[in-house]
Amino acid sequence: MIKRNLSLFISFLIVFLLISCVKEMNGNEQQSTIRFGIISAPVTLNPLFATDAVSGRINRLIYQQLIQFGDDNLPVPGLAKWQQINTRHYRFTLLKKNYFHHGKLLTPYDIKATYNAVLNKDNASPHLNSLKHIEHIEIIDDLTIDFYLSRADPLFPAFLVIGIMPEDLLKTGHRFNHHPIGSGDFKFSHRPFDGQLFLKRKSDQQLFEFLKVKDPTVRVLKLLRGELDLIQNNLPPEHIRYLKKQDKIKFLTQKGSNYSYLGFNLQDEVTGQIKLRKAIAHALDRDKIIQYALGNAAVKASSFFPPYHWAGLAMDNYHYNLVDAQILMRELGYSKYKRLKLSYKTSSDPFRIRIATIIQSQLKAIFIDVEIKSFDWGTFYGDIKQGKFQLYSLTWVGIRTPDIFRYVFHSASLPPAGANRGRLDNKQIDQLIEIAEQEPLIIEQAKYYQQLQEELDQLLPYVSLWYEDNIVFYSQNLIMQGQGYQVSADGNYDGLHFVTKPSVLL
Repeated sequence: MIKRNLSLFISFLIVFLLISCVKEMNGNEQQSTIRFGIISAPVTLNPLFATDAVSGRINRLIYQQLIQFGDDNLPVPGLAKWQQINTRHYRFTLLKKNYFHHGKLLTPYDIKATYNAVLNKDNASPHLNSLKHIEHIEIIDDLTIDFYLSRADPLFPAFLVIGIMPEDLLKTGHRFNHHPIGSGDFKFSHRPFDGQLFLKRKSDQQLFEFLKVKDPTVRVLKLLRGELDLIQNNLPPEHIRYLKKQDKIKFLTQKGSNYSYLGFNLQDEVTGQIKLRKAIAHALDRDKIIQYALGNAAVKASSFFPPYHWAGLAMDNYHYNLVDAQILMRELGYSKYKRLKLSYKTSSDPFRIRIATIIQSQLKAIFIDVEIKSFDWGTFYGDIKQGKFQLYSLTWVGIRTPDIFRYVFHSASLPPAGANRGRLDNKQIDQLIEIAEQEPLIIEQAKYYQQLQEELDQLLPYVSLWYEDNIVFYSQNLIMQGQGYQVSADGNYDGLHFVTKPSVLL
């Protein structure tokens, strides 16, 4: 009996010790995991369909692209270098061996399969419209692949930013959104629920958690309590000022190039009126919004690209002018006795609601009563793509090349084929886009794109707002490797390549 009891005791002791060890291991893993607070979950982890900012930034870590961009916003080699054989023929050569996360060597067959998947109309990829001038793709050897175009395009390499996916999994219908398989430096680990994603850095097995925390105050509190290690952007100025004073929190800033705008439904009988859009443009005091709501951490925008971009253009046709705005509204038949009601859709992020509330307040002065409708990101984004809005505001992130104009403003780019969410249908705009695309010289192409921007400025499918600065706050416990975390102009997450966090030994 004593032996039996002793045996049971030893068994229970072993189980207890094993459980304790597992808990200790899990505790150490949690302590060493780098936790990044993000405003929304990625909509998709499949690069064929990613269009929102968070999806693009995370997919960029998981997958590799054929090209990258230099500081001058022109393409540089990524996976491959290239040469232009003639105006309609480009040859790409892989620079080194790369392996997908499931062990398969990345070859030109994977590149061809990825871009054929984009070009397959049955897939309804939103990137199809900007790449449909690819006539065919030909594999030359184990390192070389040729792209043949239906028209000349001096900027063609800059369009090849889709993350390369493995051919074998594309053929079998693998669900990349549920289990992404790329060749990037970060490998998918697990996704317990929609708002929580774990990636593991291949070089050292450092684990990263991306946690959706949409409320900025909660994000800040979690950072201060050590429940998060990094947060980036989407913070009101008072939170930024407070965090900058905290000894245990560090920060980095960078002037931004992400373009924020107010969008209109041009098919709506009210917001489709050009006089109304011009009145709204003149009624917005962007200087005050930038000063008081953004803490001067932004620069006024006049078009997609800042003036220093090679296709950029400085304009100021819609400076704040309340008198001109009221005159336009009176010409439309509105006054303080007859007010206009408009619906404005935005996300449920408190900071974005604050911006919407300020715009609502400013438009009251020109006889417009705005009803703000805020939704979770998925519902909001879905409504915008379907054209279910009068007014909305969003930010274009990571825009480098003027092919964005076809994607956003060409009449052939209505969702899901593109992002012409405002339903602009203008033959002159279409023609200018097509002429610019066919111009073989970039210098001349830039002139056409600048002319295009002047025409768009007259039509006002968007009211340009600002380029927000990028700022990251992080715990002093993080260890910076190499160049350390760098904040980019487009707010990507590439800086995660250079941070780590030591394990805590209990």
